[in-house]
Amino acid sequence: MLITANVPPPIAPCVIAFVIAAASTDIQCRRIPNVLVGAGLLGALFVQCWLKGIGAGAIAWMTGAVAGLALFLPFYLVRGMAAGDVKLLAMVGAWIGASLVFYAALATCVIGGIWMLARTARRHQLRRVWANLRIIAHPALRGAGAASIESVGSVPYGVAIAAGTVGVLLTATV
Repeated sequence: MLITANVPPPIAPCVIAFVIAAASTDIQCRRIPNVLVGAGLLGALFVQCWLKGIGAGAIAWMTGAVAGLALFLPFYLVRGMAAGDVKLLAMVGAWIGASLVFYAALATCVIGGIWMLARTARRHQLRRVWANLRIIAHPALRGAGAASIESVGSVPYGVAIAAGTVGVLLTATV
């Protein structure tokens, strides 16, 4: 699939720098600092307004940020993802826009999903994953006396977000 989008020259290097910084701190500290996300959001607002004018830039910035936030917020609400990951995708959306952030989120989910399946298979936890999915799919199973959802671990998802975002930026035509 070829993604056609107009990514102005200053955007791709800036986004790549921010997501690599977020991925490295997520690997080391298992968190994505708010100051990094905040700096990325402010930088994106400045660049969007510089490229498109104040009104159109602010709208593009807000649309992309809200799209990124909306794409991963449901995962956060069911405790499948940390808040830093959601905020990071919102920051990515502020830079690259609503349409490209959709593709970045899709690529991120594929990369993160394969990573988690490989990790759980290596740790012989696939049976627990399927049990958890069954409980999520059938809310009645969460009633009294039913099995509860047990975590099979986590991964620093900032790495998957970085990989998905960089992949989309490298495949988008300029």
